[in-house]
This record gives sequence, C-alpha cells and structure tokens, in this order.
Amino acid sequence: MIGHKQSLASKIFVYGALILLVIMWTIPTLGLLVTSFRPADAVLTSGWWTVFKPPFEGNVTLSNYRVVLGIAGEEEQAGAARLGGAESLDFVTAILNTLTVTIPATLIPILIAAFAAYGFAWIRFPGRGILFVAVVALLVVPLQIALIPILKDYVALDLGGTFLGVWMAHTGFGLPLAVYLLYNYISLLPRDIFESAFIDGASHFTIFIRLVLPLSVPALASFAIFQFLWVWNDLLVALVFLGANPDAEVLTQRLLGMLGVFGTDWHLLTAGAFISMFFPLIVFFSLQRYFVRGLLAGSVKG
Repeated sequence: MIGHKQSLASKIFVYGALILLVIMWTIPTLGLLVTSFRPADAVLTSGWWTVFKPPFEGNVTLSNYRVVLGIAGEEEQAGAARLGGAESLDFVTAILNTLTVTIPATLIPILIAAFAAYGFAWIRFPGRGILFVAVVALLVVPLQIALIPILKDYVALDLGGTFLGVWMAHTGFGLPLAVYLLYNYISLLPRDIFESAFIDGASHFTIFIRLVLPLSVPALASFAIFQFLWVWNDLLVALVFLGANPDAEVLTQRLLGMLGVFGTDWHLLTAGAFISMFFPLIVFFSLQRYFVRGLLAGSVKG
C-alpha cells in the first residue's frame, strides 16, 4: 500500500512538472501568435492578452500577414510604412531563396555521408579507423572558427554571395554528424545480406543503392530533419557567405530586416516567423515516424 502511494505521488510529481514545462513553453508562443494577428497600433500600446478583453471588434486582423506576403492593399502598406518599415519585404522571394539553399544543403551531405558511412562500416582499407576518428573529432570543432578562413578562400575563388558557396559551407559543417549518425545505423545492418549479395556477384555500389539506402531510411530521415531545420533557421552562415546580396537573401536575413530601423516592426516579425514555420513543420511531420528510430540507431545492439 505504501509503495502504491509513493508510485502515485511520483507520477503526480512527474506529470505536474511536465505540465508546468508545457505551459512555460506554450504561453510565449501563444503570445507571439496572438501578436501576429493584432493591429500595429494595438501591439505598440497594450499587451497581447488584452485581445481577450471586450470589446473584441478590431482586436484581430490579417493585415500583418497580407503585408508580409505582399498582398496588402495600399492603405495597409501605407500604414506599415508609416510605422517605420515593411517597404519591399519581398518575403515570397526570401522563401524561394531559402528553399534553394536548404534543399541542396540537406541532400548533398546526406548523399556524401551515406557513401562514407558505408565505406567505414563495410569496406576494409588502410587507415580506416584513423580517418573515422578524425571525422568524428570534427564534431567538437566550433564552426565559428572556420568562417573567416573559408570566407577568404571564397573571396579568392569568387564564391562569395553565391548559393554554391553556402551549399558547400553547410555540407562541410553537417558532414561529421551525418557520417557518425549513419555509420551507427549502417554498421548494424545484418552481415548475412551483404554476404548473400556478394555471392550473387553484386558490387559495393549495387549493394549500397539497392540494399543499404532502402534499409537506412530511418537514419537518413533523422539527419534530414536535423539538417533541414539547421539550414532553414541559420542566420550566421547566411550572413557570412551570402552577405548583403539582395538577390540571394534568405528568410532569416529577411526576418532580421523586418525589425525596422528602430525595432518597431516586430508585429510584422511575428507574422513572418509563423509563416516561416510552415515548411519545417511539413518536413518534421512527414518524417517524424522515422525520427526516434534514427536517433536510437546504434544505441542498442542485439
């Protein structure tokens, strides 16, 4: 009986702590969501919670979203400009630029890392262990210390401000984690299937394409989520390697610019932030069934 009471008290404590954490995370997000639907004047003069107080007329508007997406009327655009910003937001172009950066910067490291992980796991060659340790050791190297040297090389090669340059940067920064994660998964695939394939005359390339890739979908999907979210939300690498090139401006740079000169346009920033969440949510919910399986790859043997 005493043990049952202790178990019940433990559950109440755990669930209570979880509920408290959920509330602490949800309230600020709810505040930003409500702010994204409030008129600019109301945002600057009262708290977001006042939207739930009567009278309710005029408390909610889609004007912020229309201005951000460039479909607002002349009156709304004039009002936004009067408050200090929103001129030529060009948010849709920023979304397209971000997709142009993110999709290749996700697929390229996945492809290279999958080949490398298969080689480290199933192909014996001199120095394999040393090379693998060197790759994994790069996980502890902060990317910030590599930005300036790489930028100097990009300037010499005329790659500054180009999508190719930022693809290469994200590929290099993402490869150590990708190789490590995929190696843990691929190295645990049953040896029997490889032996059977070799007996049938299959080459390493055939085995990799027809066996390893289909069997490694959970690990590939897990890293794809990590890499996509990292690149999509990146500001530092974009600022360094894309610079002030307006034709290549990505979402994070556009969101930074939406603050306005005096930081008064954050009602537009909240609307832009929730629009920018659309594609990452699609990617996460599309691949989330593989996420936990991929994260646990290599953690338990047998």
